[in-house]
Amino acid sequence: MRILLVEDDALLGELLICTLELEGYNVDWLRDGVQALHALTDDNHDLVILDLGIPKLDGMSVLTEARRKGIITPVLILTARNTVNDKVNGLDAGADDYLQKPFDAMELVARLRALLRRAHGRADTEIHYGNLCLNPQSQSVSYHDQVVPLHRREFMLLQELLENTGKVLSRQRIEQSLYGWDEDIDSNALEVHIHHLRKKFYPELIKTVRGVGYIIEKIKH
Repeated sequence: MRILLVEDDALLGELLICTLELEGYNVDWLRDGVQALHALTDDNHDLVILDLGIPKLDGMSVLTEARRKGIITPVLILTARNTVNDKVNGLDAGADDYLQKPFDAMELVARLRALLRRAHGRADTEIHYGNLCLNPQSQSVSYHDQVVPLHRREFMLLQELLENTGKVLSRQRIEQSLYGWDEDIDSNALEVHIHHLRKKFYPELIKTVRGVGYIIEKIKH
């Protein structure tokens, strides 16, 4: 899962990145509204954490313009503004949630999980696929009730594919989800991760659509 963090406070930004990466998220961090709007328009993120009091273009304007452009990425506003009108205006502008500073990191993480569940139409905290169960909160996966150890990228890849069961995800889409802007990507890294997941579960779990990408097909009943 790839998160866009828009926050101009350097200390808070560093703390949030540490917290979110420990929770298994891939985080891109920007500090002004102009860059944020470009990123929302041009890149693929699963969720946005948006401060309102950012330079060049304030967070409310970023949110309003993004929704005007038809961008539906879930947005959590993170701000020191705490009046009822501030919250109402933020939600009416298209925010999906609103968290006031200072905040508890675990509450933030729980809200993010809830937003992602809703975005993917899930009510359950776990993702079930046949005999496979993925728990985003504990970052654990079991198969036939046996825990299967996964490396961080393997877990992120499996979650991305399971969240989009029945959809072919392009190589670019998957790599954007797994890696940040400044990370170097080996040319065969994705294929290696796919190979490991097939080996740890079963070969038919992830199917290759040649020239397009990869898919975990929906289970036929």
